[in-house]
Amino acid sequence: MKTKKKIHHGDAESTEKKRNGSGENRPRGRNAGATGNPTRIHGTAMTRRPAAFSHIAPDGSARMVDVSPKPEVKRTAVAFGTIRMAPATVRLLRQGLLKKGDALGCARTAGILAAKKTPELIPLCHPLLVTHLAVDFAVRRDRVDITASAACAGRTGIEMEALTAVAVAALTIYDMCKAVDKAMVIDGIRLVEKRKETPA
Repeated sequence: MKTKKKIHHGDAESTEKKRNGSGENRPRGRNAGATGNPTRIHGTAMTRRPAAFSHIAPDGSARMVDVSPKPEVKRTAVAFGTIRMAPATVRLLRQGLLKKGDALGCARTAGILAAKKTPELIPLCHPLLVTHLAVDFAVRRDRVDITASAACAGRTGIEMEALTAVAVAALTIYDMCKAVDKAMVIDGIRLVEKRKETPA
């Protein structure tokens, strides 16, 4: 089996610095390359062909895309996000001194549970048989970095599940820490990698 890689990310912080230093508001997201010109997505220059919104019917109404003609293949996705907080809050989190208890353990479980319920939260997402979910944390001086990976064997991508896991894990950390820090910021939630296997 060959693996097709859809998106790859570089250093998130250095990319952000370059973007801020340029004085430009570059387009981001699914339609960033709608003109067909090269665009930079998380540090990697990519060219995207013009494409219509697949979830919009000719009359402008929303619709669920029919993926039944597609083959079932292994698909994976990785998402990333950050929750920024005061260094004092990070110290409490590291030492397990938050009143609500183990913030990271609770956030990991919440992220996994939320990912499995993605079709109930995002109306036009297809239900997928998820075969793997993982939520990992890197605790820094003034933030917690969150990475979620997801896998399935299906007819459509699993990136929404990975993004949902990151978002809900970040919200759970916020809830666990809000008694001591009400200035926390959830930032930079994004897809950093998407792959699918194709027949040899």
